[in-house]
Amino acid sequence: MSMIVNRRDLDFMFYETLDLDKLLQSERYSDYDRESLDAMMDLCQSIAEEEFLPFASKLDANEPQFVDGGVETIPELKQAINAFKDAGLCTSGYDADIGGMQLPWMVDQAMNGMFVCANNPVHTYLFLTQGVANMLNVCGSDELKDKYLGKLVEGEWFGTMCLSEPQAGSSLADIRTKAEPLADGRYKISGTKMWISGGEQDLSDNIVHMVLAKVPGGPGGVRGISLFLVPKVSVNEDGSLGEHNNVALAGLNHKMGNRGTTNTLLNFGEGGDCVGYLVGNENEGLANMFHMMNEARISVGQAAVMSALGGYLYSLDYARNRPQGRHLAEKNPDLPQVMISEHADIKRMLMTQKAFVEGAQLLMYYSAQIIDQQKVSTDSDQHRRMSLLLDLLTPICKSWPSEYCLEANKLAIQVLGGYGYTREYPVERLYRDNRLNHIHEGTWGIQGLDILGRKMQMQDGAAVAILREEIQSTIESAVGHSALAEHCTQLEASLTQMEETVHAVAACGDKSLALANATIFLDAAGHIVIAWMWLKQAVAASNGLGSGDAGDVAFYKGKLAATKFFFRYELPKSSAGLSLVAGLDSTCYDLTAEQFLGA
Repeated sequence: MSMIVNRRDLDFMFYETLDLDKLLQSERYSDYDRESLDAMMDLCQSIAEEEFLPFASKLDANEPQFVDGGVETIPELKQAINAFKDAGLCTSGYDADIGGMQLPWMVDQAMNGMFVCANNPVHTYLFLTQGVANMLNVCGSDELKDKYLGKLVEGEWFGTMCLSEPQAGSSLADIRTKAEPLADGRYKISGTKMWISGGEQDLSDNIVHMVLAKVPGGPGGVRGISLFLVPKVSVNEDGSLGEHNNVALAGLNHKMGNRGTTNTLLNFGEGGDCVGYLVGNENEGLANMFHMMNEARISVGQAAVMSALGGYLYSLDYARNRPQGRHLAEKNPDLPQVMISEHADIKRMLMTQKAFVEGAQLLMYYSAQIIDQQKVSTDSDQHRRMSLLLDLLTPICKSWPSEYCLEANKLAIQVLGGYGYTREYPVERLYRDNRLNHIHEGTWGIQGLDILGRKMQMQDGAAVAILREEIQSTIESAVGHSALAEHCTQLEASLTQMEETVHAVAACGDKSLALANATIFLDAAGHIVIAWMWLKQAVAASNGLGSGDAGDVAFYKGKLAATKFFFRYELPKSSAGLSLVAGLDSTCYDLTAEQFLGA
């Protein structure tokens, strides 16, 4: 039993639930078939299990060190990165025209997910670089792409995104980093950036920072933000490395988890001129950065899922092999103990993990499938439709897994009891690593404001209408299975309540009050979407049971049981949340700071 992937479940999601075979028939992905993709999955699983997983605990215990103005890491980190690079896997997420494998993104997410599950801090360096390269390819000039893109794609240089500052975390309107124009078209960058993952390391010869800064004299707030490529080391015209570009490591942040990824405070231009290059146009930095941010938000959701999958697989294996106690009806102490997986509450905790992890996992692949379909579609109306749906789902993709897959990690610890709380077992580390996903790339609260304040209401509710059509299509496919009728009725009612809540919020004249409970809405909307994902899996599992393959009966019945569990134990929770939001409850909104402890 693998501790980093369930290959049977991947096959089920790809080929039985999402019809990956149909996507492979397109010209864009015609180089691949199921056999070739399986071979790539085999390669990734082997490298992840042999090169990434074995030193995960050691990396956690030996985080990067600040030494003589730089960073020192344990040698296993670079060895794992090199194994990934030598297998050509750095190119998996890119199109063929820039040297990539041009894989379906859903497959790329699954491949990289194994490395995340095995040792997420190592993979974070790779994930950030892919985001930088894809953004540069979309927004950068030909000159910048010629000089930097190839090195990023091949994994020779790594990349970062530099948004936050010590005084400005989520409030990017308040950043102070400056970009002063020079006569030759370049810019002099000065300022400080905080919480920069991968901002300094000893793994690559250069680091390409994507930096948000303000050009003096520009508009105020976020309208005056521009985006700049700032290399750690200057690059000469012939592509060779030149002088240090005065990007200085001021300190390392010491984190609760994900310790193997450096998290840095960087000073730009403190010891001399730091030169940056404009990406796109002035004052369009935030829009350009979101080419990376939206991709990153889905990948963060995937990272949360995979950290939880690791905990689920480990706790399941432990529960199957740990004898303790006897059935409650049996009082004879001389009888053999049973495995703890036989106890009802352990079953509940394991089923909760399964429901959260596998439900969120399908949402990640479904969202990736939308991106893949956009790339093969020639229908402009269909492309617009998919874009709106993806915009609506992205806050849920980022936030729901980071909340509920973290809850799954908590339950994995609980299954192991006191052992789960010790560093002898990996489940406490997986919990700590996963906790960061709740914070970065836009916190839970920010995603709530985004989905309720913008996404649900954009284009007069067009995205919500598309979501309803897609959910209705799944309900119609489930109608032929009588055992799913109750779920269909329940999902339809939950969706209607969500729509009514959106209308109630839109009608409120006080925007601050209307959005005061946006996070509660995000939670409820996420439950409805995950219920939809489970109904999709239930339809596929019902079809599988009807196919007569006796070898997979337990697998399919497990899917149906998880669907039943989610609809009975979890989906009802959305109703109370939506009622509170629709009622414009002001309990928290009306609080003053003094009321928490008194004047």
